[in-house]
Amino acid sequence: MNADSDGRAGESAADGAGGGEPAEHAPLGSRAPEFVKARRSLHVSWQVGVFLVGLAVVGAGIVMLPLPGPGWLVIFAGMAIWATEFVWAQLVLRWTKRKVTEAAQRALDPKVRRRNLILTAVGLVIVAVLVGVYVWKFGIVMPWRIHE
Repeated sequence: MNADSDGRAGESAADGAGGGEPAEHAPLGSRAPEFVKARRSLHVSWQVGVFLVGLAVVGAGIVMLPLPGPGWLVIFAGMAIWATEFVWAQLVLRWTKRKVTEAAQRALDPKVRRRNLILTAVGLVIVAVLVGVYVWKFGIVMPWRIHE
């Protein structure tokens, strides 16, 4: 049975006209063009291609985690590529968006902000004291010799 026969498509179209569907209620599944979905072998080839492109992007993001570069951003971009075709990636992306939104809301809480500022200040003071003790004990030695 398709969505038109059970009446849900009309409801979602009416809901969508009022400003777009929330991300939680967006339909899951392949977003491949209809001519690709119509042929099984073409659709499987499409899915393999999307998977390989997403895998390359996620792999590049993983490489960027210890190296300079926007590692997490690239990993999420790879997940978004996968989410165009695979339901599991769409669910992971929804969960991630929900958790990021919740974390942002918690971070905007005045008590949490004040605690984070205090912890950051204490951490900076500790680092400054440790650097000061090191410089006092060993001095500053430059790795190059300018005076020669």
